Amino acid sequence: MVRAITEAGAGAQEERENMYQKIVTYVLLRSGLGSPTDIEAVREVTAALQSVFPQAEMITFISLSKKDKEQQLKDLAMLVTGIRLYNKQCQKGGSSIEDLPAILNEAIPSATQTVDDRLNSCQLLAHQYTALLESMQEDPHRYSRLRTSKLKEALFNVRQYESFLSILLSDAITNAQEVESLGVQVEATMMVLKNRMQDKTSIESKDVFPLFMELSKLWTGFQDAKLLLSFLTNMTDNLQQFLEIQSQLFPEEMLTSFLEGVTVKSDEERIKETMETRVNVSDFKNQEWLFPETTDDFDELLIQYHGFCAHSIGVRGLTLVGNPAIGILKHKEKCYVFSSKEAAYIFAQDPDKFIQLNVEKAKEYPELIQLLELHHQFEYLVPHAQARNASKYSMKPPPKHDSGTQTDTHILPPTIVRSYEWNEWELRRKAIKLANLRRKLTHAMQTDLSHMRRENFTQVYLPKDVSTQTKRDNSSNVPKPQIFLKGLRGGSSPTTHMVAVDLTRPLDET
Repeated sequence: MVRAITEAGAGAQEERENMYQKIVTYVLLRSGLGSPTDIEAVREVTAALQSVFPQAEMITFISLSKKDKEQQLKDLAMLVTGIRLYNKQCQKGGSSIEDLPAILNEAIPSATQTVDDRLNSCQLLAHQYTALLESMQEDPHRYSRLRTSKLKEALFNVRQYESFLSILLSDAITNAQEVESLGVQVEATMMVLKNRMQDKTSIESKDVFPLFMELSKLWTGFQDAKLLLSFLTNMTDNLQQFLEIQSQLFPEEMLTSFLEGVTVKSDEERIKETMETRVNVSDFKNQEWLFPETTDDFDELLIQYHGFCAHSIGVRGLTLVGNPAIGILKHKEKCYVFSSKEAAYIFAQDPDKFIQLNVEKAKEYPELIQLLELHHQFEYLVPHAQARNASKYSMKPPPKHDSGTQTDTHILPPTIVRSYEWNEWELRRKAIKLANLRRKLTHAMQTDLSHMRRENFTQVYLPKDVSTQTKRDNSSNVPKPQIFLKGLRGGSSPTTHMVAVDLTRPLDET
């Protein structure tokens, strides 16, 4: 629509009228106050537009540049929207305009109450799961039918759901505050307009046009608030399925039977129980502890692990809410809270050890990475939205770039020596040939009759028939030693006389 208006050139009267109708449609669509098929809304927009932009000014509008046309269209849309809203306030039209302040004032409390109810149900489940896990750790044989790992996964899932609902509830409350502020500003702007236009047949544009545009901006805020409320409502409904899965894993009857005799404490009750306990700073020499009365902006400190106890996560596998009143441990520029004084003392003895235990627990249950905000421990899992804002997080995304290399087949010129010989006998043959050439003679002759015509030369190799024999056949035969021993079998005499006879042939007889 904008392109059709801004790119059209000067034409006949009929073409300018068609373009004016397109401007009316554009103003109506941009304001969001009615439909182009609503004849009454089109008439109101046409009348308001003609009061600030007569059709006779179309020639001047066409001569503007494309950028100036777009800016003027936006200004006209805002002026017409402000005029229609003022007329609706004065009950002179605007029947197709919704009463957004009244709609939002009714819808926001209902949506906020829905989110709050679901948040309470979610927190009750988390408290029950936590109490059940604590009881299982004290008496494992009592709950033989329950799997600890499955119950921990359910607890972490409920805590994630609680975190998302808390964000939605905070956004809903902020949206309600913005709507209330917008309502006050709209009433004030309407009052100023009525005072300036009361009992006046004509008024200068510089006195009312800024107010009309301001009114349009405020109404756009109402439209944005309605869109945000719809988004929050849809997201709350979509998240409801995760709470319903919990009832399938652990039905209410099963939980009730397992929780007999078990005290279920809420996060608020756990904090109240530890309000009177506090870490004694004199017990630690190399640790820094922060307290509300000694630390500026104590409530604005960035607590690690989403405010859960830094000791119970890795040691017990529980997400117990931490109590800052016990004392906040500052270790390596990071702040940690604890659910009890004992947990704080144990953690402070070797913080790095327990931090690593929490990382190992997150590897076992990956959902804890998002819940406890452990992205700095797992840099390859950092969301893109957090990596862009590196100033808020302790890690920076590693720089990456695409690169390529190419190697030539023969980067250096060939170094093959054609005259190289590996055969020793071939080298000897060449050496003999060169030695033979040194003994050759070259004879030349020249006569008086031919020296002016040409040069003749000859070279003669003397024939030489010589043969050599380097091989020699020879053999030798060594006589085999033979020795005969006489008298081994004995004789007539009782004494044995043995005689050794050497029968080996002499060497010269072989």
